[in-house]
Formats: sequence, C-alpha cells, structure tokens
Amino acid sequence: MDLTLQPARVRTGNEDEQGLLVFVDGALAAVLVCLSDAYGEEAGLWFLEAGFGSLDSPQPVIFADLDAAEDWIARRLAAGASPRRPLP
Repeated sequence: MDLTLQPARVRTGNEDEQGLLVFVDGALAAVLVCLSDAYGEEAGLWFLEAGFGSLDSPQPVIFADLDAAEDWIARRLAAGASPRRPLP
C-alpha cells in the first residue's frame, strides 16, 4: 500500500483550511483538515473531513497527529471496513 499525503487548502466554510489529500495507491481516499484555534483544546488536531470507500465513517473521527491518522487509515484498509455502497 502506497500512502501519499498532499497539502491542500480545503474550503470548509470556516478557519479550517489547512488540509491534506490522502491518496492510497494513487487514488484519492480521504481528506484531512487541521482544526483551527476556534476549536479550543482540539486546535491542531486532525479531522477526517471526508473518507471514501473503506475510509468512509458515519461518526466524526479526530486524530491527535498525522501518525495516528495514518495508523487508522492503514487499519481500516487492512480490515476492508465498510463495503462500498451502491449508488442510488
């Protein structure tokens, strides 16, 4: 598995614009956003803004750092979590 993080500005509608596009084997798999000072004690933590395929999560996911995010991504991909949903 080749995991690549690419910096990107993410238009979230608030101050949280520092983001990372997460590519797995060249395909976009997730978007992470660094939480701004507006989040108080959670400022600087990383939030899963969007996950695709097995990285889709119905619950908000927050990571202490990028290492924690990468570990979570690797575990989800290895487990093959959340089968792909059919399009409506």
